Amino acid sequence: MSEIKDKSVQTFLDELASKAPTPGGGSAAAVMGAQSAALTSMVCNLTIGKPKYAEVEAEMQALLLKSEALREKLITMIKADVDVFDRLMATYGLPKETEEEKAARSVAIQSVLKEATEVPLACARACREAIELSRIAAEKGNLGVISDAGVAVMAGYGALKSAALNVYINAGSLKDRDFAEAKLAELEQIMKDADVAAEEIYQLVKAKL
Repeated sequence: MSEIKDKSVQTFLDELASKAPTPGGGSAAAVMGAQSAALTSMVCNLTIGKPKYAEVEAEMQALLLKSEALREKLITMIKADVDVFDRLMATYGLPKETEEEKAARSVAIQSVLKEATEVPLACARACREAIELSRIAAEKGNLGVISDAGVAVMAGYGALKSAALNVYINAGSLKDRDFAEAKLAELEQIMKDADVAAEEIYQLVKAKL
């Protein structure tokens, strides 16, 4: 079966809307994050080489390298989300007739749940980076496409909040509360002041329109 990244937007949306458990919100969050990074790249590509923006040329080239690397990272997270969720569903389908089977099933579920908490946490971390990269595009990018930097920050912020929901739901099902609380604490650090940052960048862009 082909990966989501190789399918058309229409096919992805059709699958997202279907009864199938994957792709779901986790994959959508990664796609939103990748869109954010791609839009920052767009602003860079339409700034680089323009004489009017010669003094920020080097900075835009450096930003482009970062945004493209981040886009690739987020694209891989689309598949990671599908893979871990499919494995989680498989563990719920394990036999539970005997006490031994019930115990083995519980261990398997908890093990995959930990991974299912780590995957969106990594996505959230990447999305926070996408927000920060969009700030540079908003501050120094080509004014002709500055609104795209604004879309970039909003996509990144939406992706961050979306990924966070998947961390919350999976961490809430973990029996290992030390692990869960550590991951939730890490998430809170990632999200700290993200709403403020997103609004600042949005208003920065709006003021330039």
